[in-house]
Amino acid sequence: MKKLAYHPPAAVAKLKRADPQLAALIARVGKFSLAPRPAVTPFDSLLQAIVYQQLSGRAAAAIHARLRALYPRNRPLPQHVAATADGDLRAAGLSWAKVAAVKDLAQKTLAGTVPSNRRLRGMDDEEIIQRLCEVRGVGRWTVEMLLIFHQGRPDVLPLDDLGIRKGFKYAFNLRKAPDAKRLGAHGERWRPYRSVASWYLWRAVDLHEGPRNRPD
Repeated sequence: MKKLAYHPPAAVAKLKRADPQLAALIARVGKFSLAPRPAVTPFDSLLQAIVYQQLSGRAAAAIHARLRALYPRNRPLPQHVAATADGDLRAAGLSWAKVAAVKDLAQKTLAGTVPSNRRLRGMDDEEIIQRLCEVRGVGRWTVEMLLIFHQGRPDVLPLDDLGIRKGFKYAFNLRKAPDAKRLGAHGERWRPYRSVASWYLWRAVDLHEGPRNRPD
């Protein structure tokens, strides 16, 4: 299991001191329990993200399983995906747009545009976002999820995430969700633990609407 790049109790204590309203949400939700997902490569993370885009969890999981079954030990590697016929990827359930995206991901991984985990450790968050967004079909939100849930980075605030914005509305008793500018400005007080604040804002949505398809 990959370790977080920060100490959660210290992060939670800092957030409670910095923001009384967020502290009230933390008291309602309870213990911070984000656990980084098993160690995978950026290629693995982005491949799964591309497959899951705009699909329900169940449908995406089925397609991802069929895709993995094309390869030895159910492990797609960049060189294997790059060599796979487009028709075989399409037959696994990928749309043509996603076929193009996973091929581009494989090629950019082989070319070094998509770094290894080892290289990622020496890069700051924004540098990683800019680099990985060069891959077709990969946007800022996708990379932010990778940073929070796979890399365990401490200070990521996905400003365009609907769940984050709704969670802020609930936690701060607003009539409507804030825009990215307002959320970003308020979130400055949560540095350097905005990932932890984000997790609690997702939980705020759970409290009001029940658990749904959202980040864990």
